[in-house]
Amino acid sequence: MNLELPKTREDIMSQRVYVFDTTLRDGEQSPGVRLSTDEKLEIGRQLVRLGVDVIEAGFPISSPGDFEACQTLARELKGVTICGLTRARDKDIEVAGEALRGAERPRIHTGLGVSDNHLQFKLKMSRDEALEAGVKAVKLARQFADDVEYFMEDSGRADRDYVYRVVENVIAAGATVVNVPDTTGYTYPEEYRSLIQGIIENVPNSDNAIFSCHCHNDLGMATANTLGGVLGGARQVEVTVNGIGERAGNTSLEEVVMALVIRKDYFDCETGIDSRLLLDTSKLVSRLTGMMVQRNKAVVGANAYAHSSGIHQDGVLKERTTYEIIDPHLVGAEKSEIILTARSGRHGLKHRLAEMGFSFSESRFEDIYEEFLKVADEKKEVTSEDLQELVGAI
Repeated sequence: MNLELPKTREDIMSQRVYVFDTTLRDGEQSPGVRLSTDEKLEIGRQLVRLGVDVIEAGFPISSPGDFEACQTLARELKGVTICGLTRARDKDIEVAGEALRGAERPRIHTGLGVSDNHLQFKLKMSRDEALEAGVKAVKLARQFADDVEYFMEDSGRADRDYVYRVVENVIAAGATVVNVPDTTGYTYPEEYRSLIQGIIENVPNSDNAIFSCHCHNDLGMATANTLGGVLGGARQVEVTVNGIGERAGNTSLEEVVMALVIRKDYFDCETGIDSRLLLDTSKLVSRLTGMMVQRNKAVVGANAYAHSSGIHQDGVLKERTTYEIIDPHLVGAEKSEIILTARSGRHGLKHRLAEMGFSFSESRFEDIYEEFLKVADEKKEVTSEDLQELVGAI
């Protein structure tokens, strides 16, 4: 086992949170995304620099390309756990074991659905049959790796007592990490927190495993639910860079990391992530996947540290923390940006002119400001080039 377990339930809130990155597996399941082995390796190396604890490299049995990618990352990447996903099938697990053979720290991630919906419509199994298959899968996986994670797909819609039974049995079978996925993005933060906490409090051998959050963003609550899970006692978060993934995406790595940094007073947890590399990592994943990052994306969006309102500009120029809770340098951004628009005030314009090397008397500045407003009413943004032309014309 590679991860340090909480010693008691009393000290659980001061534990390290491990970052399990699934950009290369669940993130790659975004419609229209396909990464080559070389591209996966490039992202994998960046994730190692970033400081993630686990990289889910792919689903080895799904295709020769995924097998090759998992095998390559297992051989090439050091100082990180390399994980391969499987179904609870012997062949899947055997293929994953082969793909991960060269890994310094291999992990097999196997499991089954636990909701009645998945059992009835997808798996065509009874609860007892699924439980038996899950235990068998964990035991087989332990023959290939000491570190085995068991996922309980669709936990968010499952019967709690059945979830508790599954957890107890797969831990007894050798699971070192138990993944509690909100597969459909169905839960809300307090509900998901309660689910994690309920497992820890009601499963007798829960101290023998780490519990993991895996949330989807169908209702826009993946990050909030994941943080709720951390409050409930989960000590692994499963995330993707930029929140990419199936349908509406997965929990965003950068959002969870910075929430734990900025609100350490509340969560009293930390990760091993070097947050200064978040922006570069975001840009790399965006470039290689072809998935554009929305401008207003939290933490890494182009507008995340940009201010266009005159009131906000005035405040930020006087003291950054009036309207910014994240120092841009913490995520690798150069500085806050003052964007000049029709909503910008005198302070913002004067600041930009000073950056350009201009200094004017008050009366001259007022003339420039009046002309600036005319230009701003015609454009979405007034650039430095526009200002240069405007100043030269007055």
